[in-house]
Amino acid sequence: MARLLEAGEVPEARQRLSHLCARDATTLDSAELTRAATESIAENTSDAVVAPLFWGAVAGIPGLLGYRALNTLDAMVGYKSPRYRRFGWAAARADDVVNLVPSRLGAVLTVLCSGGRARDAWRVWRRDGEAHPSPNAGQVEAAFAGALDIRLGGTNSYGGEVESRARLGEGRDPKPADLRRAVRLSRLVGAAAAAVAAGVAR
Repeated sequence: MARLLEAGEVPEARQRLSHLCARDATTLDSAELTRAATESIAENTSDAVVAPLFWGAVAGIPGLLGYRALNTLDAMVGYKSPRYRRFGWAAARADDVVNLVPSRLGAVLTVLCSGGRARDAWRVWRRDGEAHPSPNAGQVEAAFAGALDIRLGGTNSYGGEVESRARLGEGRDPKPADLRRAVRLSRLVGAAAAAVAAGVAR
């Protein structure tokens, strides 16, 4: 995504975004594509890295596989669409429950991995983490916003439904180069989560 956006290849970046999140990218410009990808990096740091490691440390392989099954089910049918509204609510609520602790652990680890911006990451997380419509996604997204000194949140479209979200952070809007910074931060958080999980699992 960073390479495509830096090269001005917006149509290709729109196609690439579909591999990262379910957001409608057909009308997004470079700035909105960058924000969407940055938010996806932050959220997936929690969902795809910290949470599986957490549940693996707490409940072994069954915990890790059970978490991934719930998270995948939520991604497939948990959306608030007419097709899945009555069927997918249970998957969505279950995913919310199993991510309550890991998302906040991910935010704490983001703060600890933020170097000289740890205080700002903590402040923005504690102030803005609950402003997101999801009880969990906003935790790590807000911490990332503070750590990277950027602003996330805004207007998103999912399957034709427009959703306005509160802004997270107080810096500038993210630029393509910030995607590389977000990836580096995500890797640090993942390594820290692995260390914590190894210590708990002993």
